[in-house]
Amino acid sequence: MRDSHATGPAFASFALTALIIGAVWWWLGMPVEISAASLATGQRLYCLSYAPFRGGQDPLVEGTKVTPEQIEEDMAQLARYAGCVRTYSVDDGAEFVLQSARRHGLKVLHGIWVSADAEKTRRQIATSVALAKAYPDVMAAVVVGNEVLLRGEMTAADLISIVREVKAQVSMPVTYADVWEFWLRYPDVQSAVDFVTIHILPYWEDFPIPAAHAAAHVAAIRAKVAAAFPTREIVIGEFGWPSAGRMREGARPSPSNQARAVIETLALAQRENFRLNIIEAYDQPWKRALEGAVGGYWGVIERASAAPKFGFAGGAVSDHPHWIARALAGILVAALAFGAAFAAGHEGRLSVYLWVKVAALTFLPAVLFGWTIETVPIESFSVGSWLRSLAFAATAAAAPIVCAAACAAGRPLPAFFLLLNRAGERRDVLVCALGARSLC
Repeated sequence: MRDSHATGPAFASFALTALIIGAVWWWLGMPVEISAASLATGQRLYCLSYAPFRGGQDPLVEGTKVTPEQIEEDMAQLARYAGCVRTYSVDDGAEFVLQSARRHGLKVLHGIWVSADAEKTRRQIATSVALAKAYPDVMAAVVVGNEVLLRGEMTAADLISIVREVKAQVSMPVTYADVWEFWLRYPDVQSAVDFVTIHILPYWEDFPIPAAHAAAHVAAIRAKVAAAFPTREIVIGEFGWPSAGRMREGARPSPSNQARAVIETLALAQRENFRLNIIEAYDQPWKRALEGAVGGYWGVIERASAAPKFGFAGGAVSDHPHWIARALAGILVAALAFGAAFAAGHEGRLSVYLWVKVAALTFLPAVLFGWTIETVPIESFSVGSWLRSLAFAATAAAAPIVCAAACAAGRPLPAFFLLLNRAGERRDVLVCALGARSLC
């Protein structure tokens, strides 16, 4: 049994470490104030890109079906926040979207998916022309093709021919949508459309743009395209920012950066009086397989709560709203590390200096452990990625515990040859664990 000379400093050091861990997470979780003169309270967005898929639904998997009931629920939610939705294909329940949009007073920017598959393209066109005649009051415009030039699936001449073919058969305006560079690369396309629809995604630019400069970037690019096509209306068909995922240079996904980029660009659209479609309505987990973890977190509406991730009129946004749980996870790791050191140490080694070293070993890993478990569900979208993420989390938790115990027991970092299992030799479990950790 250890006396108070051993337990007193240990408890005091742990308590101070736990307090600092909690303070760091409190600071990380502090809301960031987003202020911009964008939408007035209760004012709706112009338009939101809409894909109806939820959870494990994946349009790239043959046989994926979306029910009318699912779309009806989404349209009822989105009608509270936007006046229009943009779709991309007739395969995604297009007729159900139009029916439900009519019931909820929404307009639709109807998308025709144009691709290198000629048969599929013909089917998309035929279906869309029929829908345009059935829902002229709902379909505000037809978007013939989405980034088909960017994907290199069609020539500009063939695209122009298809756009004109559709335009001759429908009564509403017709456009084509692509990233802004490809409009400048293929300027002849503008001759076939009623307005020019460009995509500006600062996060995905060749030279990524930080969220703080996203609105200014949109203003500059839109002015550049407008100068190239002075007789055409320039509509921003896609603009958005991810709330989670990997950082690209200075472009960091986070809830506060998403709120800032979107709100400031909405304010720009109001000041300069141009149409702005936000990508996208809801997070789409299936996109993570194509774009990495970040692809699944561009939504601005939470399906579970049916509420925006942030107030479109501005307000406070926390990058770590569950910071208390993250802090408690880190404090638990610290407690286990101090406990391991206490159990492994000898009476003579349990000095104040030892507990200072244990605190130094434990503090940063314990703080980062909370961050690690926060990223596990974000980065895990397959069996392999789940196993990898959980292995990283387990290693992150074990490292400070093993190191604290080794420090208290006086075990040095072992040489590599000591980790080899040679017959007839007794192995020290703590040394093996410490050595294995050093190799991670």
